[in-house]
This record gives sequence, C-alpha cells and structure tokens, in this order.
Amino acid sequence: MNELPTEIFRKWMHSFEEDKEGIMIYRPADYEFPRARGRDGIEFRSDGVFIYWGIGPTDASRGINGHWKMEGPGRVLVSFEGNVQPSRTLEILQIDAGILKVRQL
Repeated sequence: MNELPTEIFRKWMHSFEEDKEGIMIYRPADYEFPRARGRDGIEFRSDGVFIYWGIGPTDASRGINGHWKMEGPGRVLVSFEGNVQPSRTLEILQIDAGILKVRQL
C-alpha cells in the first residue's frame, strides 16, 4: 500500500473493546458502539490533514489538528501542529468501509 485507499478518508472512532495484541480497532463514527464514557478517534482527510479526536473534560470529543504523509508501504507518519502531541507512525493493517486496523510503531 503506497497510497491511502479512499475508504480511510473519514472520521473513525476507537473501538477499544476490540483491541488485541497491540492492534487498535477503529470503526466509522456512525457505528453503533457500546456505551462508554468517552471515545477517542482519528480522522484522515485527502488533503493531508489528520485530526486526533481526544476525549474532553465533559466526555465529548475535541479535535487536535495535524498532518499525515506516507512514510512507506502501509505506513503513515502523523505529526501535530505546535507539537502538542509527539509524532507517530501508524501501520495500516486492514481498511475497508467498516473497519480500520492500525498498529502504532
């Protein structure tokens, strides 16, 4: 995977209940998740914008803006404006309309 597939360009929420062995599972924002006290997420945009949706003080999501770029086959480097969070590399393991599986390297 040298380019990101079009299915990835949306808001994904962390389905932490499904995480296993260091693999993080994300589902589309409109997925019917079990109840939780807040849920973080990520969003890829086709113009290179990346948004980390963190959990705010009232359990509502709030966005932290950043950028993504391909680092290698299946690997995406994410950096944040003002270095509010450290850069990270995400390995895309699986992506389709209903699920995104990533591993943080």
